[in-house]
Amino acid sequence: MSEKVPSSLSGKRIVITRAAAQSEALAREFSARTAIPFVFPLVTFAAPEDCAPLDRALAELPQFDWLVLTSAQAVRALTQRAADLQQPLVRTEGQLRVACVGPVTAEAARNAKLSVEYVAVTHNGVALANELGSKLRKKKVLLPRSDRANPDLPAALKRFGAQVTEVIAYRTLRPAGTDQDGLKKIVNGEAEAVLFFSPSAVQHFAELVGVQRLLDMENRLAITAVGPVTANALREAGVDQMVVSADTTAASVMEALEKHFAAAKTAPAGAKRV
Repeated sequence: MSEKVPSSLSGKRIVITRAAAQSEALAREFSARTAIPFVFPLVTFAAPEDCAPLDRALAELPQFDWLVLTSAQAVRALTQRAADLQQPLVRTEGQLRVACVGPVTAEAARNAKLSVEYVAVTHNGVALANELGSKLRKKKVLLPRSDRANPDLPAALKRFGAQVTEVIAYRTLRPAGTDQDGLKKIVNGEAEAVLFFSPSAVQHFAELVGVQRLLDMENRLAITAVGPVTANALREAGVDQMVVSADTTAASVMEALEKHFAAAKTAPAGAKRV
């Protein structure tokens, strides 16, 4: 159990919209700061409707030069499908190099016994492609992703001359059941922060409450974007004021929110939050 530590988050009710299975560790970190975490999943994951392309990619994995991973869920999906097929994800043959979009994805990859060669300095897919640059020229790249992934990354990889095989590793869905009482409490201001971890979560929340209600919330609580891609999705939805965590690590999320609430304590009455 995490040791309780003094924090500006103490007593704050924090809504975590990540998939339930991925929220436990973060919830413990909030509890250690005597915050009150509330897990309210806005996304869930499922296998592809057609697994054949993913199965072919896994069978041919040693033939690829690079495996580009953009989420921990992509790692979990690959690991699960390889187990279903009763074949190893990690092979000794070939010269597969693994690149990850950020530290959370890299940690998941290492836990899956993959040897990570590169982790993006700027934690988004296009930045990862730009940082790899000329290393991609004429290289065969496997890109396993969500069915709802942004098309910018494969285009960026191809601009550097990569031969990209993009496969759907998993589907991103809205949970079948929604905690209506929990949703009502969030909308009615019974929380101090709501954390969004993906554009899909932003979209699903807007679908549930309506865009106008989402925008009305920005002056009443800390709408928090975990990572720059999610921040862009919130801006596209019309949200101007938000807290932005640099990446999806618990440490980064805690730092961003602690700074926000510490600043809010010292701000003059009526001051506008940035």
